[in-house]
Amino acid sequence: MNTTYYDHGTAAERWERARMFFDAKDYAAAARVLGGLVEEVPEQVGPRLLLACSYYHSAQLRRAEAELRVLVELDPVEHYARLMLGRTLQRQGRSAEAEPHLRIASALAGDFSQV
Repeated sequence: MNTTYYDHGTAAERWERARMFFDAKDYAAAARVLGGLVEEVPEQVGPRLLLACSYYHSAQLRRAEAELRVLVELDPVEHYARLMLGRTLQRQGRSAEAEPHLRIASALAGDFSQV
């Protein structure tokens, strides 16, 4: 089995490593660690959300969008996933598609001024 630094260790160790990369603003490295972790535990929201944020911050917007759409399907009331999906769509120049997600995110966060 050929393992690298990015996929070495337990799931908990890889989660910590990914968070360290993310906190250090090395979003591409965080995404490399999180990609394998998400494959291993696809039902968990935390790793997938951090992967989507890593993609977003490293300007991999199509990948971010794909992960966020999975998240919204897994957990329709995860307001941060809705917010990030809306922002990701906006960054791609797709404001009309972004608007419903941003409104839902505002409502889920309790900010009804945006609804």
